[in-house]
Amino acid sequence: MSLVEAAAQADELAQSGAERELAALRQQWDDELESAARSSDYRERAVAYRAIGQFRFRQKLELLRRGLDDESPAARGSALLSIQLLSKDSPGVVNAIRPVLHTLVTTDANQAVRRLAVVCLRNGSAQRETIVLLSGLADDDEQEGELRNAARTVAGDLKRRAAAKS
Repeated sequence: MSLVEAAAQADELAQSGAERELAALRQQWDDELESAARSSDYRERAVAYRAIGQFRFRQKLELLRRGLDDESPAARGSALLSIQLLSKDSPGVVNAIRPVLHTLVTTDANQAVRRLAVVCLRNGSAQRETIVLLSGLADDDEQEGELRNAARTVAGDLKRRAAAKS
C-alpha cells in the first residue's frame, strides 16, 4: 500500500469515527509520512502534506507550517488543504498560523495557493485584521476575479460570525 492509499483509508476511518483503527494506521505510517515530507521531490512532499490532513494528524502541525514555506506551489497547496481539513472543528489550527496565511493571501505568486489560504481563514476566529485584509482584497480591481470572490465570501462569513458573537 502506498502513502496515498493509506491516507485515503485514514480519511475513511476518520469520517466513520473509527478512532482506534485510525490511530493504528497513523502509527504505522508516521515514519513514511515524515520521510516523504522531507523528500527532494515536490510530488512526494505534496502527497505527505495532504496525507497529514487525511490522517487527522494534529501532532504534525509544525510540519504543515513548513509546508506553507515550500518552494513548490503544489506542496503549499497540499499543506493548505490539510490545514483547512484540520481546522473545520478547531479554529485554533488557523489562529496559530494566521500571520502566515495572511502573507500567503497577499504575496504568494500562485493564485490557487492564495485562494486556498483565503478558504483556510474561514475556519479561524473572526478577527478584525483578517476581515479588513479580505475586504480589501475583495475590493481591489487589480486582483484576480476568483480571488476577489473568495475573499468577499469569506470576509462576509467572518463578519456575520463576529456580529453574532456581539
